Amino acid sequence: MPIGCSVIVPMFNEEEVIEHTYNRLKRVMDCSEEDYELIFVNDGSVDRTAEIVEAICRRDPKVRLIQFSRNFGHQIAISAGMDYAAGQSIVIIDADLQDPPEVILEMLDKWREGYEVVYGKRMKRKGETVFKKVTAKMFYRLLGKMTQVDIPLDTGDFRLIDRKVCDVLKGLKEKNRFVRGLVGWAGFRQTRVEYVREERFAGVTKYPLRKMLRFAADGITSFSHKPLKIASYVGFVLSFSSFVYLFVVLLQKWLELGMVPGWASIVAINLFFNGIVLMLLGVMGEYIGRIYDETKDRPLYIVREKVGFEYDDNHVSGRQSPYLEERLREQVEEYAG
Repeated sequence: MPIGCSVIVPMFNEEEVIEHTYNRLKRVMDCSEEDYELIFVNDGSVDRTAEIVEAICRRDPKVRLIQFSRNFGHQIAISAGMDYAAGQSIVIIDADLQDPPEVILEMLDKWREGYEVVYGKRMKRKGETVFKKVTAKMFYRLLGKMTQVDIPLDTGDFRLIDRKVCDVLKGLKEKNRFVRGLVGWAGFRQTRVEYVREERFAGVTKYPLRKMLRFAADGITSFSHKPLKIASYVGFVLSFSSFVYLFVVLLQKWLELGMVPGWASIVAINLFFNGIVLMLLGVMGEYIGRIYDETKDRPLYIVREKVGFEYDDNHVSGRQSPYLEERLREQVEEYAG
């Protein structure tokens, strides 16, 4: 019997909450009327997270565990879960229980109606600081202005995608991944389910300010060239301004208007323009760095161990996207000819 729903749970140091996460997910999925599997992806945890999930795998044949060789990142963990998911629908949910598992039942109802992407829209965010709420709101609006991809406001990675959407995403092998952006880029018929985001059940957030900034940079640079265009505009304006200022200085000298010699103004102007130049070079460097990552063509992740997949003979792990299979077939035929 084919699996109806695969639930992907990326984890990083979640020993305090993971047992509770499993219990709530199992309770919800047992009510879903779908045959299901729970795929926990251990993203290089250094606590007892993997040990706890391994014990769960031994007593529940519906639970799988993918262990990375090291920490590869949250978005990569989601991508690995999609590579190994066998369900006709795939749900992505974090392990911290801020996104209520009970909402999955509403998502499945929408999926049965024919929607291929059902995303969770946060109507309220409990337990988060004012700074986090304000910066998150600014980020989503900035992302909407900067990109041409339709990424719904106030949504995270908590969503359901159809099998065909998952196959498309598996064929996209870019290294700096922004999954919700890739889902928006892929298109398909989409709808939303509204919910209230709860406080974290236990533990601490795995997205401090440094990671949030990096995540924002990945989202913008993966789906927009506007920062490069802005850099060009700023460079043009500054160059024009510098020529105007040079003309003013020469005019003052020629007219002997009593210029007072001094280094303060010169140093200030140099620092300002040099700072702008370095900032623009940094923007270009972000794009060049991503080009470099793509040309290396390393795998997205390395799996150290898989647990629980052997319980299901019908499970097809790591299936290639049909789009990728077709591309490989064409290459083989070309070389054979």
